Amino acid sequence: MNKICVLGSMNMDMVLNVKNLPKKGETLLVNNMEKIPGGKGANQAVAAQRLGSNVYMIAQIGEDDNGEILLDCLKKDGINTDYVFKDKFNPTGLAIITVDENADNMISVISGANMTINNEQIKEAEEIIKNCNIVISQFETPIETTIETFKIAKENGIITILNPAPATSVPDELLNVTDIIVPNETEALELTDVEVKDLESAKIAATKFIDKGVNYVIITLGEKGAALITKEQADLIPAYKVAAVDTTAAGDSFIGAVSSKLSKAPKVDYEVLKKAINFGNKVSSIAVTKKGAQISLPTLEEVVNKYGEE
Repeated sequence: MNKICVLGSMNMDMVLNVKNLPKKGETLLVNNMEKIPGGKGANQAVAAQRLGSNVYMIAQIGEDDNGEILLDCLKKDGINTDYVFKDKFNPTGLAIITVDENADNMISVISGANMTINNEQIKEAEEIIKNCNIVISQFETPIETTIETFKIAKENGIITILNPAPATSVPDELLNVTDIIVPNETEALELTDVEVKDLESAKIAATKFIDKGVNYVIITLGEKGAALITKEQADLIPAYKVAAVDTTAAGDSFIGAVSSKLSKAPKVDYEVLKKAINFGNKVSSIAVTKKGAQISLPTLEEVVNKYGEE
């Protein structure tokens, strides 16, 4: 079916380029500033769409110029925006992203309309959810709307993927309807109290999710790659080495890529996921060599040109 539904955020990113990230109390001069479409939800949607999936976005923006710009960007990528709602009272989400010369970043998010999407709107989008084979969500929209969306998905045999970012406590009710959870090492520490450095520590952290009903745990480990863990199996799929320029959308490009690969598979199992993660590592390795969020996300043609057959 190759249809992916993304419930998530749409933000305008204000990217500040600096020599070094600021220390506590320090004032820095910014080298330059760019205004770039972003938001974890929109980034993941764009990544999956550019890699050959048919993507449907469920989100909320404000009635402002930033919102219109973000909406137009999704439409230009061919993403279905029928269920991008507009909030009359709150502005479109805004992210302030500070990036240093080593490609490390600090991100502050003003949620705005992202956090006012509600379950009534999810009900309006129910048919879209039912007609997809993958549903993705993150934590830049209300958790209760993710629970509602995932419940609809699970009732209809649809695979659910949770990106628990930014990290916050995950209710058991949500884990019970999550098939695949994808935190990075920082989020894994926040959610499990386990410092993830390698496959062994990743397995310990993953147990905390698996015990609550999650089938597959993928913990991304930056330049080390990504760990895939189930009750019975575990592997570390290595990253592709590149000279990173900006890691802002690395995780989002990875999730979009993995989801795109899974949406094309006749079924999802451990071996299919391993191949999807390897593909995700290829995609994120390209994304980090460019500045910005959505503008850094590669097309399928770019991935094939760099790495050969997908």
